[in-house]
Amino acid sequence: MWNHESLDLDAYLDRIGYGRVAPSADALRELHRAHVLAIPFENLDVVLGTHPGIGLDAIQHKLVGRHRGGYCYEHALLFGAALEQLGFEVVRRVARVQPHKSGPRTHALLKVGVEGQEFLADVGFGAGQLYPTPLKDGIVVDQAGWDHKLTQEGDLWTLSKRTADGWEPQHASNDEPVRPIDYEVYHHYVSTHPNSPFTGRPVVMRVADGVVRRLVGDTLTIEHANGETTTRTIPPTGLPDTLAALDVVLNDEEVDRLRLL
Repeated sequence: MWNHESLDLDAYLDRIGYGRVAPSADALRELHRAHVLAIPFENLDVVLGTHPGIGLDAIQHKLVGRHRGGYCYEHALLFGAALEQLGFEVVRRVARVQPHKSGPRTHALLKVGVEGQEFLADVGFGAGQLYPTPLKDGIVVDQAGWDHKLTQEGDLWTLSKRTADGWEPQHASNDEPVRPIDYEVYHHYVSTHPNSPFTGRPVVMRVADGVVRRLVGDTLTIEHANGETTTRTIPPTGLPDTLAALDVVLNDEEVDRLRLL
């Protein structure tokens, strides 16, 4: 159903700087980290009106071949295909973002089984998740310096982030079956609807140990796990260097079009 066989696994592993491994919980953790560190979260094709779609061949050409980034559908489908080829058990999921508010059910993530354990693998949630989260009620995982907690209520699993105001829900998901057409529908909404957070302005996010960098519109925010935060406005002339520093590879024509937004 998900066409994972069409992925060039060796090219993907080369992209994230990791080798072939046998399925294990430790391997999942390292693959997850390697993917997030190597491949940016970004919506620039959506903003430019040139998104190639979320077929696995298109995702592979963009994120692996062109060394571009993408958003949750692209990340989840690419990572899921690689995990399946490596022998992991993978279930595609959809989560409701900010479930305590009016957030939509539009976020793609994975449930992964290995060595008798289950994990949420969430490589495409902006700059949030560096590691997979064991599917255990109440577990707290340090994600690059920020604590995240997973809680269960009925069949619903909610991931929350510790903030100065307490635990803030990030998204909630369950095992309701997901088909490729569902991701296509959600992708269409997220990439075209005027109320989508990804259609009106560039969004690029990167996470590493102890630091998160976010470019939203022309504002670059650098947040450290110790609470230190800096924000500055990026002028159009500074856009190419800023994108390069965030590991986003664009051609000259794409950069010029972004400057005009």
